[in-house]
Amino acid sequence: MSAVRVEADKDSGVAVVTLDRPHRLNAIDLDMARELTETWRALRFDDSVRAVVLTGSGERAFCTGIDRDVVVPQPSSPYMQDDPLLTAGPKANDLWKPVVAAVRGTACGGAFYLLGECEFVVADPTAVFFDPHTTYGMVSAYESMLMAARMPYGEVARMALMGTAERISARRAREIGLVSEVTEEGGALAGAVRCASVIAGYPTEGVQGTVRALWAAREAALVQAFAQAPPLIALGNLPVEGQAELFRNRGRTEPRTR
Repeated sequence: MSAVRVEADKDSGVAVVTLDRPHRLNAIDLDMARELTETWRALRFDDSVRAVVLTGSGERAFCTGIDRDVVVPQPSSPYMQDDPLLTAGPKANDLWKPVVAAVRGTACGGAFYLLGECEFVVADPTAVFFDPHTTYGMVSAYESMLMAARMPYGEVARMALMGTAERISARRAREIGLVSEVTEEGGALAGAVRCASVIAGYPTEGVQGTVRALWAAREAALVQAFAQAPPLIALGNLPVEGQAELFRNRGRTEPRTR
């Protein structure tokens, strides 16, 4: 079965892309990463779609990052890494149609690869955001770099360094600029579709040019930052066995939501 569901409304010009692995909290495995790449590239050629909404299936999570059961073989050099999430987002696939994220439930870790390449985020009141990397002995590199372009430095630093001990509520995410709107409960998808429908009604060239201009303002800094990520990850990550042990022995203390 497909892990990515696409539903396009030809009348409104809006396509809804749904991460569809609710039994795994929409965690991204290699098949889903491949399907996301194929989806974004296919949407480049579909002129009937003028705006996109990205959401997750179910009520518990938008996306919880890469599936922990995924094994990605890595070269021994710290300067070379294979990261399937680097090609999972719309901008990485040269899609310049606007993408609005609709977040319900948990969005954490590798989910930021996707949120970092969306134009803006509409959230349900149940949405929470956190970055678990440091808790499990991993460097938060690409995730923090992408979020640093969306949030104040201190907020990104706190989220990345506090790991699983804290979660950012939808309300706080709105205050710091990560989220542009908090809807009524269960209303994130409808709110995102409403925005996307308005944008899809505008002349296409102007919209796509604006998206490209906005991304250009961030792109140069991200390219330079991303170049530093592979050695930082190679130097700072615990061996996979150490990460797995920390994950197995993780405490059950309720995280603080702020």
